[in-house]
Amino acid sequence: MASAEGRESPAGERETREGEPAPDAMADLQALAVHLRRLNGEINRLVHGFAGIQGLHATDVQALAAVLDADEPMTPGRLRVHLGLTSGAVTACVDRLERAGHIRRVRESADRRVVHLHYAAEARVAARSYFRPLAEAVGAARSRFTEDELTVVLRFLAAVNEELSTLRPSGH
Repeated sequence: MASAEGRESPAGERETREGEPAPDAMADLQALAVHLRRLNGEINRLVHGFAGIQGLHATDVQALAAVLDADEPMTPGRLRVHLGLTSGAVTACVDRLERAGHIRRVRESADRRVVHLHYAAEARVAARSYFRPLAEAVGAARSRFTEDELTVVLRFLAAVNEELSTLRPSGH
């Protein structure tokens, strides 16, 4: 049973009388936010470095990641939605990536209007080489956790990504 200072919410979190998280829960949320911002900043630093070396924009690297991570062949239209860009901006991005040798446009269906974007094999080698230290750092951090802990971390990250994917900038 909760004390007079607070009670447990239905989610099991400590709350104050006003329904706000208790101070210890707020500190945990703040620490989580700080670590997520730092993680985002470190990854952005590496992405910007790769973009600079490759003569690309940071958005181009986001496009490459989208092509690489897609569950099905990426199209310029799906890339536009994923990146939240205009058709013209996506065309310019794809043109830059193709000129730089990072992706290939392929018409794979009977409908010649359908274009699939593929990450070029040679470009994957360059990306793997550049991002190898990131993979090694993640591997070192991963080794400090049990499989059960990693299962929870992955579930949490998937849930955060799912929630974030529904957010849109205000005014859009």
